[in-house]
Amino acid sequence: VEDITPDGLLPEAYALSQNYPNPFNPTTQIELSLPTASHVKLEVFNVLGRKVRRLLDARLPAGMHRIEFDGRSDAGHPVASGVYFYRVKANDFVVSRKMLLIK
Repeated sequence: VEDITPDGLLPEAYALSQNYPNPFNPTTQIELSLPTASHVKLEVFNVLGRKVRRLLDARLPAGMHRIEFDGRSDAGHPVASGVYFYRVKANDFVVSRKMLLIK
């Protein structure tokens, strides 16, 4: 997790940005904004709804954060080309977005 908060500027609301680049191969960046320190869970799911990877399950300080997804499962195996969903949960904030891996 990389803290990318500009000096002295904290976000006013929770937000989950679209991953970049999208489509991606082999890695992509996911950015999220936290107005207050929060316990954050960020997970990746396949189109069947099965969890592929837990990218984050930790308390983060308020600010903007960037997390990298390297196209691998929790077991460390490369995942197949296709559509995936990533979901963030932070306090009462829950949002999902779609991403595309092309090999």
